[in-house]
Amino acid sequence: MRVGFIGLGSQGAPMARRIVEAGFETTLWARRPETLAPFDGTPARTAGSAAALGAAADLVCLCVVDDDDVRGVGEQVLAGLRPGGCLVVHSTVHPDTCRRLAERAAARQVAVLDAPVSGGGRAAERGTLLVMVGGEETAYDTCRPVLATYGDPVVHLGPTGSGQIAKLLNNLLFTAQLGLAADTLALGDRLGLDRDGLGRMLARGSSASFALERVVDAGGTLDRIAAHAGGLLAKDVRLLTEVAGPDAPGAARDAARAALSAMGL
Repeated sequence: MRVGFIGLGSQGAPMARRIVEAGFETTLWARRPETLAPFDGTPARTAGSAAALGAAADLVCLCVVDDDDVRGVGEQVLAGLRPGGCLVVHSTVHPDTCRRLAERAAARQVAVLDAPVSGGGRAAERGTLLVMVGGEETAYDTCRPVLATYGDPVVHLGPTGSGQIAKLLNNLLFTAQLGLAADTLALGDRLGLDRDGLGRMLARGSSASFALERVVDAGGTLDRIAAHAGGLLAKDVRLLTEVAGPDAPGAARDAARAALSAMGL
């Protein structure tokens, strides 16, 4: 299978490298040519445009920033992909963005999978990204060997848009847990407990969570997390509210909003 990859940032670059190292014939394109430099000396080829990359690939992975990028670059890729090809959207965007792209792709007999990821650059380097996939099961089965080069687990969740919804739910719960962890540590501090000791204890108890670890590592408050990831978490909570509707019940959503408010977002 010939693979194309667009979006060689801190997470996309190690994903693409794992595809290359797995032996897939790989073509790269980047709007910033300097991001191609780390692939000098590898078997990876480069294309002159997103459409040319689509023409050189059976499967194209798209790991760009936002909905506008997915729409713009995705349309260019579709102009080159042949019938039977597949476009995999790894960006975290509105589910409708992927559904509309899939509708246009279907007219060209091309499949679209939405497959946002979680874990960051280090997980991509290790091949342990969580990959959440929506789309036709046949296309998923075809693309899975490529996704498995950087993803473990790779989970198919339903039709197009399902991967995006799963990612938004993941980030909703994570945001809520961040706020609960910070509140709990602050309460322990007010009750006279050593904050560092409490953090170490909670991380080994039934209260343990990835969010708690992040808050403890950040000194027990949300300040550093807000500066690093607050904007992205706020965007994802907002997207999920749009998808589910403002009146959808949910303690997690309320807790996530409280956490974002505590971050000043």
